[in-house]
Amino acid sequence: MSLRQLIQTTILAGLIALPFTVQAGDAPTPEIPKAKEKATEEYGCVAPTDYMRKNHMDELMHKRDKTLRKGIRTRKFSLAECINCHVTPDEDGQFASFGEDEHFCSSCHNYASVSVDCFSCHRDTPEQTDYQHTFNTGDNPHHGKIALEGNKLSVETLQVLTEGDQQ
Repeated sequence: MSLRQLIQTTILAGLIALPFTVQAGDAPTPEIPKAKEKATEEYGCVAPTDYMRKNHMDELMHKRDKTLRKGIRTRKFSLAECINCHVTPDEDGQFASFGEDEHFCSSCHNYASVSVDCFSCHRDTPEQTDYQHTFNTGDNPHHGKIALEGNKLSVETLQVLTEGDQQ
C-alpha cells in the first residue's frame, strides 16, 4: 500500500466514523432559552418546533416581503412577535442582546456560525410598550402606500389580513 493509498484510507475511515462519534453525544449543543409564553396550545410556537427550526428564515423572509412590498402586516411569523416571546430577561431583569449566547437567536446562530442582519434595523429585545405602528400612514418604511388602492385596501391585502394569521 502506497503512502497516498494509506492517507486516502485513513481519511475515508475518519469520515465514516464521524457520524457515529457525533451520535455518541459528545458534540456540544446550544442552550436555547425557553419562550415566556405559548403562541398556541398545540405547538407552543406559531408552528411545530421542528418546522420552525428548519424554516424560520424562509417564513421571516416571506413575511418581510409581504410587509415591505405590499404593506401587509400580520402577527404570525413577525420578527417582533418572535422577539417579544422568545427573548426573556435574566434573573436581574436584563435582556441579552443579539450576539450574546443567552439571546434566543444568537444561541443557535453563534453555535452554527451563521450571521444575520435582522438586527441592524430591528429590535433584538422585546418592545416595552404597547405601541404599534398605525396601518399605512406613510410614515413607517414598512407601510408604503402600496396596501391602499385609492382609499380602499386591495383584495389581496384584505385576504392576507383576514386569513394571514390562520395559515
